[in-house]
Formats: sequence, structure tokens, C-alpha cells
Amino acid sequence: MDHFDIKDGVMHAEDIALPQIAEAVGTPVYVYSRATLERHARVFRDALDAVPDKLIAFAVKANPNLAVLKVLQGQGYGADVVSVGEMRRALAAGITPDKIVFSGVGKTRDELNAALDAQIGQFNIESEEEGLELAELAEAKGVEARCALRINPDVDAGTHDKISTGKADNKFGVPISEAGQIFGNLADRPGVQLRGVAVHIGSQLGDLAPLERAFEKLGELVRALRGAGHTITHVDLGGGLGVPYRKGESLPSPAQYGEMVARVTKDWGVSLIFEPGRVIAGNAGVLLTRVVRVKRGINDPFVIVDAAMNDLARPALYGAYHDFAAVAPNGADMTANIVGPICETGDTFAMGRVCDQLVAGDLAVFRTAGAYGATMASSYNSRGFIAEVLVDGDKSAVVADRIDAGSIMDAERVPDWLE
Repeated sequence: MDHFDIKDGVMHAEDIALPQIAEAVGTPVYVYSRATLERHARVFRDALDAVPDKLIAFAVKANPNLAVLKVLQGQGYGADVVSVGEMRRALAAGITPDKIVFSGVGKTRDELNAALDAQIGQFNIESEEEGLELAELAEAKGVEARCALRINPDVDAGTHDKISTGKADNKFGVPISEAGQIFGNLADRPGVQLRGVAVHIGSQLGDLAPLERAFEKLGELVRALRGAGHTITHVDLGGGLGVPYRKGESLPSPAQYGEMVARVTKDWGVSLIFEPGRVIAGNAGVLLTRVVRVKRGINDPFVIVDAAMNDLARPALYGAYHDFAAVAPNGADMTANIVGPICETGDTFAMGRVCDQLVAGDLAVFRTAGAYGATMASSYNSRGFIAEVLVDGDKSAVVADRIDAGSIMDAERVPDWLE
């Protein structure tokens, strides 16, 4: 459920008509609903009621906007971060350091040092080499870094190859077959408190079976590590729960996920960490765009909108589907190719899509754009970065300014020797 509904013939974000936002801020623009963010945060948290000891750390990469993070901080969420930039955003949003988990396969020395100085709650170590480097840095500072070793369980998540992270040939984590030896090599190092293990097998999962297989493997590893004399107090189960992008699409619910987690982990005796991202933010945002013109095509017409692949990269990058709808539908429909203005055939959102009838000047939305939308934007074709707006009932605010191409160019320099 989201809070983007047609009222009196016009789509609203909560209590504000989208044309009102378009007039005030311009298009294209991302629009987020606070009520939807909070509802999804509560639903996910409630689904884990049977898990007594837990931390829910929002995957900041899904939507790092400060206002979005502030809303989730108010719901008691921590942050899963994969860069020092994301860590600083989480801290700026009021998320306390002890609720921050630093994941990611390529943490630099500077990032490790910054996270140690911030005294974050946990590092998810991705390799023995990273663990040794972190131990060295922490010992030099006279501190102890709380850590979990990320495991690659060799489980195919059954999702898109580019967002699958748990197969043997993916770059993430250490092979489960080597986990015991690597854990032992790191456990007694000064500077690190290796207190558990972590796993994350992919994003936009449509089936709980791969997750359950990964968690069962992790449970066996926890028992083996304890049998070898190691103390295991924390397990990070990652994220990956999918959201419906198509009308009528059926995916596992947070409640079904929570039941599975409680059943599989009931005897582990650990504190569990979760890293939901898309399932919290995905349906809490839309990309509001305006039709530039409708161009005659060989088969179907091209509906050219002012949003482009640099604003919403998922269709070009993954062939991803986003529902496309008129803000003021007239009851008629058409079959069209939905494209942006960028000089690239890849700037195509849909081909042969049945959608609401649209003409030049009409407003439309790409739904389910609250996750992996603005955060993946670029300035390709010297286009700027678009604004982001948060709606709260009958209130709205610009929570990220539009950055035009001229401002980006102002940061560039021509060296004297080219003058």
C-alpha cells in the first residue's frame, strides 16, 4: 500500500495534488510520501515481533536522502552503509553510531579510519585482508572494532544477475568453505572483536526459499564456529526482500519473511541484524515527469517525457519495469513506447506499453521509484540533478534542490596551459 491515489480525477501524494508540486518545483522531480515510509517501516518491524533481540538498519544505498533517513530514524531504524559518505548522512540524520553497520567489499583505509573514529556499531568484514587491515588500524588507535565476517553461502538468489550477491563467483564475502579458517585467523587479533557472521544474497528477491537455504547454512556455520571455541553473539541476515513493481505481482510479505526468520533462527541465541532497503522505500516514491511531445512511430507512438535514464537508471541498467501512469487519466488508453530525451537508445523506459492516453504537456509518474532512483542519478548529456520533495499530509518541502547543468560546470576548470 502507498499514498499515491487518484482523488477527484487527479493523482495526489497524500493530500497534495501532484500538479501543485510540478507547478511549484518543476519536472522531473522525485516525490516521497512520509506516511508510506512510516507504514512500511512499521510493517517490517512488526513482522519481526517474534525476534526478541534485533537491529533493523535501513540500507542507505536504497535512498540516502537526509529527510528520508530522518523519517526512518524516528521509527527507531539504524543504518546499513557502504561508504563513508553514507555513514556521514546517517549520522547527520540523527542515527546513533551504535546503530550503524558498515558493509561493502571495497572499504578504503580512510573509510575504515573514519568509521573507527565515529565508533560505529559493526563492521561487516568482506575478506581476511580487510580484517587484518582493520585490526592494524584499530590497534594503532587503541580501540576495538566490533565486527562480523561476511559469508558467501553460494546460494543463487534467483534475481537479476547484476543484483545477485551470494553466488560463489560474486565479489562479496568469503567462501563458506573457508569461513572457519578465516574466522579463526582473525578472531584473536588485537583491535577487532569478531563477534559474528553476516550474509546478503541479493536484492529484489521474489522467493523466500533461497534466503532460507542461506540462513540454514549460516546456522550450521554458527554451530561449527561455537564448536571451535568462538563466541558468536550477532548475526546479520542482510536484506533483499522484493517489492511489487507490476500491478497484481505477488511477492513474499514481510510477515511471511518474519515467520521464516523466527523459525530458522529460534535456537541461535544471537542478536539479529536486518538491512531492508527497497521494501521500505520503493513504493514510497514516484518520479513525476511531463510529456514533452508524442512522436509518430513505425508501429507505436513514442511518448517522450522530460525524465531520462540519468534520472531513473533502473530500466536502462537492468531492463527493470516501472508502472507508468497519467496524473490526470481521462479513461482512455494507448499503446506507446515511453522514452526520455537522452541521445541514447538505452534511454527507453518501456516499449509497446499499454498506458493511459497522453498528449504533450500532460503529467505522468513512474511508480515505485523511492528506492534506487535519485541515488543512482548522473549528469549524463550534461543534464542536472533533479529535485526531491517529501510530502507529509497537506505539507510538502523540497528535500534536495535541483542542481542545474551550469552549477555542475562551475565546478570544472580549464588549466592555464590550455588558454
